[in-house]
Amino acid sequence: MKKQLEFQKNDVVPMQITGYTAQGSGVGRFRGAAVFVPGAAQGDSLQVRILKTEKNFAYGRIERIEEPSADRIVSDCPQSAQCGGCVFRHISYAAECSAKEQRVRDAVQRIAGLDPALVQSIVPAASPERYRNKAQFPLGLDAQGHLTVGFYAPHSHRIVPCEDCCLQPELFTKAIKAVQKWHTAAKDSVYEEQTGKGLLRHLYLREAMAAGSVMVCLVVNGDRVSREELLVHLLQEQVPGLAGVVLNINRRQTNVILGEQCRTLWGSDSVTDTLCGLRFSISPKSFYQVNRDQAEVLYGLAGQFAGLTGKELLLDLYCGTGTIGLSMADRAGKVIGIEVVPAAVEDARKNAQRNGIANAEFYCGDAPQIAEKLRGQGLAPDVIILDPPRKGCGEALVHTAAGMQPQRIVYVSCDPATLARDLKTFAEDGYQLQCAVPVDLFPRTAHVETVCLLTRVKR
Repeated sequence: MKKQLEFQKNDVVPMQITGYTAQGSGVGRFRGAAVFVPGAAQGDSLQVRILKTEKNFAYGRIERIEEPSADRIVSDCPQSAQCGGCVFRHISYAAECSAKEQRVRDAVQRIAGLDPALVQSIVPAASPERYRNKAQFPLGLDAQGHLTVGFYAPHSHRIVPCEDCCLQPELFTKAIKAVQKWHTAAKDSVYEEQTGKGLLRHLYLREAMAAGSVMVCLVVNGDRVSREELLVHLLQEQVPGLAGVVLNINRRQTNVILGEQCRTLWGSDSVTDTLCGLRFSISPKSFYQVNRDQAEVLYGLAGQFAGLTGKELLLDLYCGTGTIGLSMADRAGKVIGIEVVPAAVEDARKNAQRNGIANAEFYCGDAPQIAEKLRGQGLAPDVIILDPPRKGCGEALVHTAAGMQPQRIVYVSCDPATLARDLKTFAEDGYQLQCAVPVDLFPRTAHVETVCLLTRVKR
């Protein structure tokens, strides 16, 4: 029988913070039990109020900082404590990178059972600010009936107003203010999730940072808004580099932000960016890495690990819109990409055509199923690229990929825990981790990407 906690809800207890959770909360211990504390910094000495208890751990909040960590800084964002996006804005960027690197090392050692020395130093971003090229803002009304633009508070759909996010370009702030000014005149209703009524749902912004062009997309529960010409005029007036103004129509009562149809009010329905020397057209529904500069670093490492000489067959699983595979196509004999989202496959084919790449083919379907089918047809890739969603590859796909016996596997991960789980399975199937490099694509948030090289062990 497990020992019960020696404290209860609303108790205030002393605590030293010794690390971080995967979500970026500080971790301390009191009388043997772990306590998770948002906004805490490793090295803090705190008084913590217990908010919730479980069988062998608890959640708390900072009641008082007795002695601050050497890593602690004053947040430069007034909304950071409420919106929950920048979980590391209260510590130095160097300390944040160290915490992320340690998280990858811990996962590789504890879950995969591998030497943590295989994890190299993290690649930090050149700048942790203003790097996001995409934003999705829920819309609401304040007590005076003015349009509110911001982010949902953690674990809720309560909007925290934020007109200038430190992670996003200042051009986005100009677009927000133009839309708010339009709404003062248009006075269109705002969507209510509980009833499914109301018109304005989200403001969706994308920037092609290489060109400085911006697409403004208003997501609506209908097919038009009032005073559309005024909306376009104000955006043209306020947003330098405006490329297009689009309405996305989403009448479904759902948490999914974008609907299937778009209507262009002015200009283009997409923006074109340059990544790894290639041009990519980005529509409202296209997948594209939100940190372009660090994506180039990540893809550069993946290309280095792939070790291509111009003759290899490269199999790109979870290929999305083809960005990783296409960035290596000039060094491969042939690229085959597999992706489950039909629109992404269509974008990948268009991206290949746009860049004059003739040695790349893309197939739509579930990666494990199609990979198994290709394996049954005798496909023998020299290199496999894996870039799965947060849930990782899973046992079936690992077995299939290893069964194709490529010389190298390059695994790009957005979750250290599922990566480590898959690395353990790969080791059982004869593929050894050579090195893993964390890359910080999302500064100030809890997320960390890792690119790994695995090679086949001859038995």
